[in-house]
Amino acid sequence: MFLFFTLAGMFLLGGWFLSSVSEAMDSLAAPTDLYTETIVRSGETAQRIAIVPVTGIITSYGLSPEQNMVTRIKKQLDLAAGDERIKAVVLRIDSPGGEVLASDEIHNAIVEFQADTGKPVIASMGGMAASGGYYVAAPCRLIVANKLTITGSIGVIMQSINFHGLMDKVGVQAVTFKSGANKDMLSPFNPPEATSDEQKKILQDFIDSTYEQFAGIVESGREKKGHRDTKHAKELVADWKDYADGRILTGAQALELGMVDKLGNLDAAIRLAEDIAGITEDTARLVRHDPPVDIMGIFRLFGKSSTPPAGSTVKVDFGLNPISLRPGLPYYIAPHLFAQ
Repeated sequence: MFLFFTLAGMFLLGGWFLSSVSEAMDSLAAPTDLYTETIVRSGETAQRIAIVPVTGIITSYGLSPEQNMVTRIKKQLDLAAGDERIKAVVLRIDSPGGEVLASDEIHNAIVEFQADTGKPVIASMGGMAASGGYYVAAPCRLIVANKLTITGSIGVIMQSINFHGLMDKVGVQAVTFKSGANKDMLSPFNPPEATSDEQKKILQDFIDSTYEQFAGIVESGREKKGHRDTKHAKELVADWKDYADGRILTGAQALELGMVDKLGNLDAAIRLAEDIAGITEDTARLVRHDPPVDIMGIFRLFGKSSTPPAGSTVKVDFGLNPISLRPGLPYYIAPHLFAQ
């Protein structure tokens, strides 16, 4: 009888343990939107400024669909919109740019946030806010940059690496079946001279159209009207487009062109936000909403795939470490400023 109750107890305990482990793993794997408010600087409880960071390559990719830069920034803006104690947002940018669509989604989220709430977003440029980094700053009510900030690089880039010559040397040929003459544009397997004039025009027209979108964003964002019709705002100079050819600019040069409104560091941007929001200088409580940690996403990131058999792969060493731009995708990015 004693043995019976002992075994029964062990089965019950084992079942409870397995159930607990299963629930714990489910909670780790399940997506969550529980962001944690971190106090960056103490201050008046009812007078808050939210810090929203834009750091690194601007991308819509992440550990999971719920854990990427675009989703995070949208959520942080939503939290700032729903908290009456938050009077302004400081967008802290340190980025060489990134994907066209991701940059545009963040831009639109900032426009909608300011229109719906009336709360100002002040851009604070760190060491770098180039190309897509400037794109997301353009709709902000005011832009503050350090005099040595690397910014500008207004333009669009699309790249493709061509392996045709290398394949000829090793005796490898590609066989392609396509539904139309332009279906394999930018294929790395076609000889460069195979790109027709029509295909060059298609690609260049696409780049030019995307660039004009960028230029329009800058012009509309820097207009001195509405909430920007203040003593703090600077207007674009008449010939600003002459400098929007992909070149990088310092913060001081950008100020001269009217592309930023003030020189200064993050503290200067915070004081400007306090001034615009009607908060006494250096009294606002600074908060940041940190996203939840996706444990299962980290497991997936560090998961190890099986090692292929020896001799089944060929590694080609070009002697350089290029940026991992996805072939065929347009980018608002300054590639020469980004190092892996």
